[in-house]
Amino acid sequence: MSEHKSQPLTYAGAGVDIQAGNRAVGLMKEAVRSTFRPGVLTDIGGFGGLFALDTAKYREPVLISGTDGVGTKLRVAHLTGVHHSIGIDAVAMCVNDILVQGAEPLFFLDYLAVGKLVPERVAEIVKGVAEGCRQAGCALIGGETAEMPGFYGEEEYDIAGFAVGVVDRSRIISGSGIQAGDVVIGLPSSGLHSNGYSLARKALLEVAGYRMEDHLPELDRTLGEEMLMPTRIYVKPVLSLMEKYNLKGLAHITGGGLTENIPRVLPEGVKVVLDRSAWPVLPVFKLIQRIGRVAEEEMLRTFNMGIGMVMMVSPQQAEELVRELAAQGETAYIIGRVEAGQKAVEYTGR
Repeated sequence: MSEHKSQPLTYAGAGVDIQAGNRAVGLMKEAVRSTFRPGVLTDIGGFGGLFALDTAKYREPVLISGTDGVGTKLRVAHLTGVHHSIGIDAVAMCVNDILVQGAEPLFFLDYLAVGKLVPERVAEIVKGVAEGCRQAGCALIGGETAEMPGFYGEEEYDIAGFAVGVVDRSRIISGSGIQAGDVVIGLPSSGLHSNGYSLARKALLEVAGYRMEDHLPELDRTLGEEMLMPTRIYVKPVLSLMEKYNLKGLAHITGGGLTENIPRVLPEGVKVVLDRSAWPVLPVFKLIQRIGRVAEEEMLRTFNMGIGMVMMVSPQQAEELVRELAAQGETAYIIGRVEAGQKAVEYTGR
């Protein structure tokens, strides 16, 4: 085998720029530090993030963890060139999931893989992660940025998140106490959140032929702005309710919609009946359904349809809980009830 005569290889020449990575870390430091809360013991740059659990606050602490990504919504960020909000989605998908079991989010870590490391873009993405952490009250304690030329295109990236929270064992919300007669309360979503984008893109971009910069009167904003609307983070209002009310069960409405997510927290022997006229369906869902001629059943098992978080409480507490949220500036809807039956969701109205 003959030896190939060429210039000496370098990591940068192979497509990985260590200096750009260092500059990206410098650009994101301020945003990351803005998320620190009591318990954080390390600064940026270590091999691991240290967090001291407040054992005086929790008698029998149980750690609850969750991980998720943003999915096909990333393609919208690529198409629009807008990257400052996608990090909020990465945080929201994780902290909302651990919240439903009663956990207070403590800290968050992110994993960002890029085709070409552009420090300013990476910093923009991580600033979104930091904003999500501030909304959730958790610390951005660590992360990884991996430059992977040849695996991702130069403009492509993927992001995943990991959240850890804590709850006293006696206050874990398991759904086991849900019973017939309980009331179902829904908190509104901000839009598509981070689910159903494959179907949304098929309907809006391929069937309708819309472009991201198109201003659609039904939405009162551009399509890109609508599709990049960040996922709502429900941590602060829901944690405040846990201090005063018996939240028997919660469901984060993600992929699978209301139809698939609510049964995940129901005990055997009960079902949930939702009144479809009890909350407003956001215009983006009506647009997708009309353009794609999507069946109602398919919409309800794909999208959140305007409800991002569901809570089950006793009828004695329902009205007061809704008033409490209103006093906080939060909207809530009584959207259904729990009845005896097989574990499922049924619909009335409309």
